[in-house]
Amino acid sequence: QVQLVESGGGLVQAGGSLRLSCAASGSIRSIIRLDAMGWYRQAPGKQRELVAAITRGGSTNYADSVKDRFTISRDNGKNTVYLQMNSLKPEDTAVYYCHADSLVGGVDYWGEGTLVTVSS
Repeated sequence: QVQLVESGGGLVQAGGSLRLSCAASGSIRSIIRLDAMGWYRQAPGKQRELVAAITRGGSTNYADSVKDRFTISRDNGKNTVYLQMNSLKPEDTAVYYCHADSLVGGVDYWGEGTLVTVSS
């Protein structure tokens, strides 16, 4: 089993920046089987959506709404994924969830979420 613990959320003014971190912990066997990791978000009354993802090899994928503003990175040695969020907008307000896929088919993990609030 793998536990994902997010940190770094909070309140920021529009145009500001935040950096989210997600640390994976658990059994070594499960940790080494982690493949893509990423961030999803869910705003009030909306569906959860993919924000950004990164493979173990470093390939990245971003939602169109955050391209050129957010950067995802990963430290495989620390089992940690980061999301640097710049030029934040009020519409970025949401609970941000860390997610990880396992190389074991059908297995994935979610963090409990961290709230990001962007004031106008």
